[in-house]
Amino acid sequence: MAIFVTINIRMIMRKHLTHTLLLLVVTFLMVTVSAKAQGFVNQDDEQLLREWIKTIASDDFGGRKPMTVYEDKTVNYLAHELEKLGLEPAFNGSWFQPFEMIAVTSQPQGNKLVAKGKKKAELRYPDDVVVWTARATEKVEVPKAEYVFCGFGIHAPEYGWDDYADIDVKGKIVIAMVNDPGYYDSKLFRGRNMTYYGRWLYKFEEARRQGAAGCMVLHNTEAASYGWHVCVNGHMEDNLALYNPETRNADELAIKGWLHEDGARKLFTAAGMDMDKALADAKKPGFKSFSLKVMGDIKMAVSYNIQQTRNVAGLIRGADEPDEVVVMNAHWDHLGIGTPDEKGDSIYNGAADNASGVASALLVAKKFKELSKAPRRSVLFLFPSSEESGLFGSEYYCNHPAIPMDKTSACLNFESIGPAELTTDVVILGGGETDLDDYYVAAAAAQGRTIFFDDDNSDGWFFRSDHYNFVKKGVPAVVVENGLHPVDPSRPNKYPMASWYHKPSDEYRNDWDLSGTMSNVNMIYSVGLSLSNAEDLLDRD
Repeated sequence: MAIFVTINIRMIMRKHLTHTLLLLVVTFLMVTVSAKAQGFVNQDDEQLLREWIKTIASDDFGGRKPMTVYEDKTVNYLAHELEKLGLEPAFNGSWFQPFEMIAVTSQPQGNKLVAKGKKKAELRYPDDVVVWTARATEKVEVPKAEYVFCGFGIHAPEYGWDDYADIDVKGKIVIAMVNDPGYYDSKLFRGRNMTYYGRWLYKFEEARRQGAAGCMVLHNTEAASYGWHVCVNGHMEDNLALYNPETRNADELAIKGWLHEDGARKLFTAAGMDMDKALADAKKPGFKSFSLKVMGDIKMAVSYNIQQTRNVAGLIRGADEPDEVVVMNAHWDHLGIGTPDEKGDSIYNGAADNASGVASALLVAKKFKELSKAPRRSVLFLFPSSEESGLFGSEYYCNHPAIPMDKTSACLNFESIGPAELTTDVVILGGGETDLDDYYVAAAAAQGRTIFFDDDNSDGWFFRSDHYNFVKKGVPAVVVENGLHPVDPSRPNKYPMASWYHKPSDEYRNDWDLSGTMSNVNMIYSVGLSLSNAEDLLDRD
């Protein structure tokens, strides 16, 4: 009976049935939700949360950009707060996990790429193409680079899809469409619920595995969910990557890039081929990738800078299974000091994104330390660097964890959790994969709320925060967002995300409504406490 309920509660919630129906089954799950985790929210807790956010998001912290003097201030502050709370350093006696990053600015020779087939194609930089590298070198040269069109650039046996079948791309430049086939045909992959195969980062990873010299992702505004200006602004200078001092990143693709549709059309025209037909064919099963038989020398001047940044983490050691862990994650970084807004403000304070998440994680750490007994397994409070520039801090941690990934039960991520008004529901993105769903369902129900499992990931939001690096390692994780139905519709959130996201206006304000934030933090704490005291690690099957 318990197995039946565990399986079908996810089905129930994914169909978005009523709270009344949930209550019929939640009794079976409440054994996993510790009563100690309920009702911890009080005025003192909220005031402490506000003080942490106000401090971390103040101008004194300069927008918390990694590899600046403001990093030193931020990570030292976090280490001090963790020590005050009574946690122990997570990294062999240190609060810090240092790693190196490389910032690369690349520029093609003559601000253009020239290729020849039946005709000549001249791709203008950055109107037609934006290219860069992650290699620590002063120049990149790919002589007689051959361009090959590989559809979506996907190798996905579980979906019966392989754009690299029967084609050798070694030493060549792969052109791969953004997103995945499900975006265009709901019967393929997961329909509009984009898989990781649709992410532009995956295109680079797979091209590298296939031995390509480079990969250019073919942009489309609708399929990417952002315009060409985002590609240009994000990659004209200071392209960040993890740095390997042993290889100097020589094993990375020589060329990474975005290709505008106009630029792609120039290449197809030079090849004497019909681009529209090729794109249409690539969206159908059975497509065969092909060479455009267009070639040209690619030469880029490169400047780079290598610097160190740091993750921060504190540990509450488990009483019975100290070598197993639940990870509570909140990235500490933001965008620093940049282009002034219309008011002349140039500090991107990142109060919601992600001082609110950092403060929430600290509050949960405080609550764990106030328990009369340590949890059964350990709880790690991880504050990664460089989330905003590509999830690099969590990527490094997942490759060099304080406690092994196969002993990590789940990652609970605090991302832009405030301000938020109280709602009758909670949105979860990325559910339906593990039993972690059931813990959230039970915790929300204990608050008298329901879970809405959102299966629309067409914009790839699920892949854009630190938790996904844990998912790639097989660790259960989901995205938690505030609900859609306010308890008091007459008091909507005064500061919706569109008004502050990645803007200097993301500042702490005393009139923030944190009623929903506190409820969501309480729910996540409840899930974390239940997981840390569960008999077994979460099943990953």
